[in-house]
Amino acid sequence: MKAVEITRYGGPEVLRLVERALPEPGPEDVLVRVAATSVNRPDVAQRLGIYPPPPGVTDVPGLDIAGVVARTGNAVCNWRPGDRVCALVAGGGYAEYCTAPWQQCMPIPDGFDFIQAASLPEVYFTAWNNVMDLGRLGRHESLLVQGGTSGVGVAAIQMARTLRGATVFATAGTEEKRQVCEALGAKKGINYNTEDWAEVVRSLTGGLGVDLILDHQAGDYTARELKLLAPDGRLVLITAHRGRLAEIDVLDVVLRRLTLTGSTLRARAPDFKGRIAERLVREVWPHLSAGRIRTLIQSVFPLEEIARAHGILDANAQLGKVALVVDASLVGAGRVAH
Repeated sequence: MKAVEITRYGGPEVLRLVERALPEPGPEDVLVRVAATSVNRPDVAQRLGIYPPPPGVTDVPGLDIAGVVARTGNAVCNWRPGDRVCALVAGGGYAEYCTAPWQQCMPIPDGFDFIQAASLPEVYFTAWNNVMDLGRLGRHESLLVQGGTSGVGVAAIQMARTLRGATVFATAGTEEKRQVCEALGAKKGINYNTEDWAEVVRSLTGGLGVDLILDHQAGDYTARELKLLAPDGRLVLITAHRGRLAEIDVLDVVLRRLTLTGSTLRARAPDFKGRIAERLVREVWPHLSAGRIRTLIQSVFPLEEIARAHGILDANAQLGKVALVVDASLVGAGRVAH
């Protein structure tokens, strides 16, 4: 099969299409003929050498897949060859075939094609785990999403509004992106290049702050975010683009009963991810099918143009997701931008 290999650590040019042997599904795996996949920040981090795959996981990057079940392991009873699925995988998505634990496979939402479906798993798993589970977002609470037009940001804004009736604020780096945040349901999109996001949120909340912050940045943002939390507020970190170290006022955390936490999903067990998959299919997929929650795909490239796709994320120019067509015969003509 064709697959993408990281030939060395570096820029998008280190990605190369090569021939690899088909992966062999384990007893609880399904082998998926991949129609489409998508690009995520962890893929970029793996390419740069700062986010290696967990032990035992293929070095082929790619965390999202959508396609058709080709074969199943002997312990799999709920998926059959020919089923249309999308899945979260720990690696291997940039390839014509990929194995996935059966627990992490989900039916494609009604009305969605393979490209749309491939844009869903990683960002919705991440948003659910961090906003709903770790962040414990309650009915009509308030949420600040740092990076509202990232894939995770797009998912978080919409889930918070649709499922919890939350008041959402979101940051973005351009006027266009700020407007997209508001179109997705944010009460206020804030351009962090022209506005002081903390002061804007503080003003809009009457000085009370927000109940939950979802952040990709960390570093020097951390102390500012903790100050921006309301009593009993929660700060959830999902990476640290601005740095691994932060100086915080621990006594303030104690006195206002704040929670500072973080997570990664990639190395978690299939049963853990399977519980998230069940919640997504039950609580989010119907809203996707009905159009109340939507995916946002900026560009679609053939797998052969993987370097161009990564270049969009390197330039921080993405609006939602960048998708890749792996098997054009499954996807159909007219969906790929060159």
